[in-house]
Amino acid sequence: MALTPAIALAYLRQAQERERFAHAYLIAGVAGSGKRALAAEIAQLVNGAAPATVFAGSATDVHLAGPESKSRRIVIEQIRQLEHALQMRASAGRRKVAIISEADRMVPQAANAFLKTLEEPPNNSLLLLLTAMPEVLPDTILSRCLTLKLAAPTNVIRSAEERELIDLLETTATEKNSGSVHAAYRMAQGFQRLLAQIRADIQEENAAALKSEEARYKQTTDGAWLDGREDHYKALTESVYLQRRTQLVETLFLWWSDVLRAKSELAARELPEAAAGPAAAAARLTIAEILRRLRRLEDLRDHLGRTIQEALALEVAFLNVFRF
Repeated sequence: MALTPAIALAYLRQAQERERFAHAYLIAGVAGSGKRALAAEIAQLVNGAAPATVFAGSATDVHLAGPESKSRRIVIEQIRQLEHALQMRASAGRRKVAIISEADRMVPQAANAFLKTLEEPPNNSLLLLLTAMPEVLPDTILSRCLTLKLAAPTNVIRSAEERELIDLLETTATEKNSGSVHAAYRMAQGFQRLLAQIRADIQEENAAALKSEEARYKQTTDGAWLDGREDHYKALTESVYLQRRTQLVETLFLWWSDVLRAKSELAARELPEAAAGPAAAAARLTIAEILRRLRRLEDLRDHLGRTIQEALALEVAFLNVFRF
């Protein structure tokens, strides 16, 4: 049964009072379900850490790991650092807490290393794994954790481009030629069209802001300052564009995560408003094929973080992901 964070925390308080606290919990839930907030509350419950300090990295005896590299993976070196920290003695009256965010992003070597920690947890330690995709984790890890499944939020507000992308995904996935080369190219073109519109909107907004500043300060400020402001808005345009592009790529991840959930016959959805598309794709693909497409999206995220041409990276990725 899916729980709210408050109910899950109440359950854990009761477990602590009865001295039945597990050494490892898997906190599973879609984006926005409150995984991080619950983990912070659990850290406070077991060692008194202020919730606001937990993910800021300043909480005593709370150790964090999560995707850091451009590929957004958790590598074995991070797990080894975590294990080393857990071997240290905790402060008086405290319990050592390790929190792994997006645990499904562990590379196989990292997952294998962490499995040893689960099998032989350090004394006076608590392990918390956070994930939106528990089905991606190895069964050997899942079987050694107690799962706290969080209910999906009901008030997610998506941007206009996110909604348009979801509509495009749904339309393409339910068409007769879904999975064809033509459909994959059309998805890539639709995605690029959304990106072009995003950039144009940002440029228009920042151009208006710069024009307003020029009108206000032209008579009172030297030209060098205004030239600097032009550079500022160019940099701002690029920064905001990259943020919004990243969000669209994350929407692709959410949609394909729902394909995996549909294939696994799980009820929870990252995008509850999109049901037909993931179901249609799941009916045509195996779990291995779906996981392969999620890995290709990870490759896309990595390539976009480098100097690879955006249009080329998108076309290659969409052919690999949407052709089947």
